[in-house]
Amino acid sequence: MKNLQEQEKQELLPAERSIFTAPLQRRSFLQFAGAGAATVALIAAGCKKDRHDPMVPGGVTLNFKDDFGVLNYAYALEQLEAAFYIQVASNPPSGFSPAEKQYFQDIQYHEIAHREFFKKALGAAAIGSLEVDFSSINFTDRASVLGAAMAFEDLGVGAYNGAGVRLTTDAYLVAAGKIVSVEARHAAYVRDLISNGTFASSPQVDANGLDKALTPDVVLAAAGKYIKTKITVTNL
Repeated sequence: MKNLQEQEKQELLPAERSIFTAPLQRRSFLQFAGAGAATVALIAAGCKKDRHDPMVPGGVTLNFKDDFGVLNYAYALEQLEAAFYIQVASNPPSGFSPAEKQYFQDIQYHEIAHREFFKKALGAAAIGSLEVDFSSINFTDRASVLGAAMAFEDLGVGAYNGAGVRLTTDAYLVAAGKIVSVEARHAAYVRDLISNGTFASSPQVDANGLDKALTPDVVLAAAGKYIKTKITVTNL
């Protein structure tokens, strides 16, 4: 197990650098937050085949006994976010402005990059593809899409903040810290679209002005609304 962890750490670090340290190439803070546009586009193009992976008929298990369980937890949430933004970006609401369409395209690539980052880091230990349920979201309605995006981003930020303490491998913790920074920028952007000037506000920020940390049971209960695949949690 130790050798496997060392091997994956070495594989993770270059991937993490390629995703998160690409130079600032374009005008938006989102691209700076997520990755260089060219890098992300390449990742997205390489991942198209993964959008139709077979689902997991018997469900998946998140075993929090070690770092792999935490990484799979993050992988599950990134699958959910990527699926949502792929659907939005492929057919955005008519109420979206051209700038909003572009930004949601950007966020789509960020989330696909995050999903693939964890899939690569986990290798054979990765859980399968989750089946999502977005029936509660009206993808033709701008307000419905923004509301769902805010829920996903707030949940993601809280999930990373809450799960970080469970990681024991420094490289994973650093990578998770960088990803949650990106997710927080997404959350701020979406909140600002919904209500200008509210990019960091209640209920996702506590009394000290810090993003809240949510435990996995709270996160998975909330995310369960959007996931058909049965998720079994152990050693939480």
